Amino acid sequence: MSTVQLAESLIAPVLEESGVSLWDVRFEKEGANWYLRYFLDKDGGITIQDCESVSRKIDKILDEADPIAHSYILEVGSPGIERELVKDWHFEKHMGDIVNVRFIRPVDGVRDFMGVLTETDGDNITIILDEDTEMTFAKKETAYIRLYVDFEIGGLDG
Repeated sequence: MSTVQLAESLIAPVLEESGVSLWDVRFEKEGANWYLRYFLDKDGGITIQDCESVSRKIDKILDEADPIAHSYILEVGSPGIERELVKDWHFEKHMGDIVNVRFIRPVDGVRDFMGVLTETDGDNITIILDEDTEMTFAKKETAYIRLYVDFEIGGLDG
């Protein structure tokens, strides 16, 4: 079992008890530090209080189980409004939504695309770029796929 899988399985009861769901878990090295990051979600949105409460409970469980041999920094937060789609169920949940796709290598000289998510088979993703253009690509060719949110601000002068 990987570190992420173990970290995920250890906290399942806490998540259920707290009424939140797990969007993603990441165990990443940045500079000299390792980070164990839990991204939580719930209907109506996750609050800072939710994150604090779950963080305290998770911290105790991780201290007792001691699943990671070296030191790390625990972070508990929201995946954000422009959340990254990673797991198969993320894509299924957001069919019909607009996504931003960044490719690892440019496609016809372009790395960033925006379109409506219309299909996935787990390995491949299809988006509609405009009414005449559909694009299908392998998930592994992308740096990320994120939900798109239009932050248009209306009614302000200047």
